[in-house]
Amino acid sequence: MATDVGLADLPAVPFAAVRFDVAAVLLFAGVLVAGVEIRPRTRDDYVYVLVGGALIIGAHHAFLFAGQRYVTGGVAAVLLGLVPVVTPALTRLVSTDEEFTAATALGVALGFVGVVVIADPDPANLADSILGVALVLAAALAFAVAAVVTHSRSPSMPFLSTQAWMMAVGAVVLHAAVLALPGQSFATATWTPSALAAIAYLAAVAGVGGFLLYFTLLEDLGPIEMSFIEYVIPVFAALAGWLVLGQEVTPATVAGFGFILAGFVAAKWRALRGI
Repeated sequence: MATDVGLADLPAVPFAAVRFDVAAVLLFAGVLVAGVEIRPRTRDDYVYVLVGGALIIGAHHAFLFAGQRYVTGGVAAVLLGLVPVVTPALTRLVSTDEEFTAATALGVALGFVGVVVIADPDPANLADSILGVALVLAAALAFAVAAVVTHSRSPSMPFLSTQAWMMAVGAVVLHAAVLALPGQSFATATWTPSALAAIAYLAAVAGVGGFLLYFTLLEDLGPIEMSFIEYVIPVFAALAGWLVLGQEVTPATVAGFGFILAGFVAAKWRALRGI
């Protein structure tokens, strides 16, 4: 919802660039206050920061926003739902430590069905928007590749420092995208109080808080299980729209949530059975 508020006055990619500018400043301030090491030193430091920043924050958001100029949000949600489908294959190319079982495969399939049901994309729009589909798929692939590569690295920098540098790298990539993409100039932005409030929220809560939580869980759970976050996002978006904006929760939304819940249970069956 904060994204929708900001997009009412700001072009998408400049909006994202400023959001991560602010997030990077907040994280570097945190690094200075904490007094931890701030400089990358090892090869893993540089790979983690550059890949995570350039792909998860920069390329993912740039491709996604560019693609959504040509396809609906429903189509984009379904295409991003492919992240858990491609992540296991990418993980196997990098490491054999991650196990992809039949239960995980069933969970991925059920979760993807749930996203399709909730998003309810228009097949005609999907067929007529090849460029948009390609761009959103590129966004999904960038996210999956970065999750796998960063998980395989062991940076020596403190966690807070790696996240600060990643935000900064991602912001630079997004500013470059502003120059490269048509219709994404800062000159067309209107800096209203609501737009500034949206930037502040997305930078501090969704940016700093969200990405700190994501990479903490990525370290603990691994890229395959963390890729399931793409199946949860449409559910929370629907619930937030119902609670705050009074938007209707349709039977399709409920059914989609049921598929996603079933997928999670299937994927985590061993752990749930042992509780």
